[in-house]
Amino acid sequence: MAKVMLREKEGKIFFYVAKKDMEEVIEKLEFNSEEQWGGEAVLENGEVWHIPPGPKKLPCEVVARRISGS
Repeated sequence: MAKVMLREKEGKIFFYVAKKDMEEVIEKLEFNSEEQWGGEAVLENGEVWHIPPGPKKLPCEVVARRISGS
């Protein structure tokens, strides 16, 4: 599990892990509405992370869990 910063810019959502100095764009989300946002997130680099679902409020910092990837 890691603390990640989520922010939106020009219609893209950026996923930043400070501990790894990694920033990637989220390509696909399990839940993608204003009321229910998050769940399984697929990043551009192929990693899959779980973001706790909840209302969409960006920018924000959350504790996410890596499911698969390098």
